[in-house]
Amino acid sequence: MGKVTGLGGLFFRSKDSKAQAQWYEEHLGINSATSGYIWMQEAGPTVFSPFKQDTDYFGSAEQQFMINFRVEGLDELLADLAAKGVRIDENRMDEPYGRFAWIYDPEGNKIELWEPVNGN
Repeated sequence: MGKVTGLGGLFFRSKDSKAQAQWYEEHLGINSATSGYIWMQEAGPTVFSPFKQDTDYFGSAEQQFMINFRVEGLDELLADLAAKGVRIDENRMDEPYGRFAWIYDPEGNKIELWEPVNGN
């Protein structure tokens, strides 16, 4: 029987797709298909969770999705991104399953950074 084995890609609309691709590669190390390379992610947990239509968790009501990236060294990454002028949300969240912070890409999309604890 066939089954889904993981997330194969994330595709979204952008006002300036080339600039967005360059920003994600420069600031988060994620290659886009336009760069000629495919980003190879490390194995680990992936959360798939639809939210209520009226959620404010994503930031603006216009944002229809939010990317969550697993990270190592959350504090170091945030310091590096701040030094590069990336907009960083002042809020933080610590949960038994990890630490969370949020940043924004150049088009204002809210991005969640998740540092899992104890291999979660």
